Amino acid sequence: MEIKKENLKKIFFGIIAIIIFYWALQNNIEVMSWINNGISLFAPIILGLAIAFLINIPMRAIEKTFFRKQTETVKKIKRPISLVLSMVLMVSIVILVMVIIVPELIRTILIIKDSVPGFVIQVQNILNNLLEHFPDLANQITVSIDWAEIGKKILEWVQHGAAAFAGSTFSAISATFSGVFTFVLGLVLAIYVLLQKEKLAMQVRKVFYAYGKERRVDEVLRIIAIANKAFSNFFTGQCLEAVIIGVLFFITMSLTGFPYALMISVTIGFTALIPIFGAFLGCFIGVFLILVTSPVQAVWFIILFLILQQVEGNFIYPRVVGGSIGLPGIWVLIAVTIGGNMFGVLGMLVMVPMCSVIYTLLREDTYKRLNEKHVNNKKIEGKIQDNKH
Repeated sequence: MEIKKENLKKIFFGIIAIIIFYWALQNNIEVMSWINNGISLFAPIILGLAIAFLINIPMRAIEKTFFRKQTETVKKIKRPISLVLSMVLMVSIVILVMVIIVPELIRTILIIKDSVPGFVIQVQNILNNLLEHFPDLANQITVSIDWAEIGKKILEWVQHGAAAFAGSTFSAISATFSGVFTFVLGLVLAIYVLLQKEKLAMQVRKVFYAYGKERRVDEVLRIIAIANKAFSNFFTGQCLEAVIIGVLFFITMSLTGFPYALMISVTIGFTALIPIFGAFLGCFIGVFLILVTSPVQAVWFIILFLILQQVEGNFIYPRVVGGSIGLPGIWVLIAVTIGGNMFGVLGMLVMVPMCSVIYTLLREDTYKRLNEKHVNNKKIEGKIQDNKH
């Protein structure tokens, strides 16, 4: 049987890919070190492209909304004005969140500081009443709490922490300057990219078509378009969902008289940017804050959170985020789990739209193959069984 030259090339590159993959698995530590060095080297570029992508979402909406007339004057001014408005909008959101959180955080810390002694006494009274009503527990529970020893341990921990902090001050300052420098470079790059994104996109397409086969380049550009749409819809939907859940918590907590309603609502809204698990982190923070003031209200807050979480999970998230990226809930859960285990919070944010792209391409290819094979839909639905033995 004669093997075509094209097939030989595929076999050859397939074998090379398998060898490289096997070698990477055997030397995973060294490979990860190379990847980290490469990321550090290109950090300003990666950060700049990420900033450009995020700013482009509101900038594109502003251009479509306020600059519909395509006159020469509009074409010249729409991009700079839209870019400035988008950056002002994003900075304003960050400042607004900080203005809300920082004063509330300071006030909460002061309240907690004054409430801790009373909270300890309250817990002791609850335990004493419990032991009075259930004397059998007193024989089984022999745990005694030495508050003086605990205070001594805390003081030693603070002293060691202060010494470690003082010893690492220089490295922290260096890392801060390095981070600021990287961010400034990334921001400048993002501005250049956004101001000339059409021209840059055209140059990239020229290179692709010049060095690649037209059919394959068309497919690559189609996949890039799908990815861009999936990531844009995901981040837009995730931000909208975070605002909705934050406002929902603020309204319900204010109406039911819970303390720290504003701070807890903003915290839950902010942590809700992390898909599925983020709101539970905000709940943990809220329970801790309310627990110091009133353990009973902390229990009611958990009940309130579970109710609102059901509303959010069954009605808000599927329509706002799930519908925008076209990804079923089970896939979202799998994506968040894998992304979180691999790359933490960043992995959760990136893996969901990435899985949306994979799901879209797999679904298109599956339907294409089924149509080519003319498979009966009843067989797919399981209504026809093969009786052959």
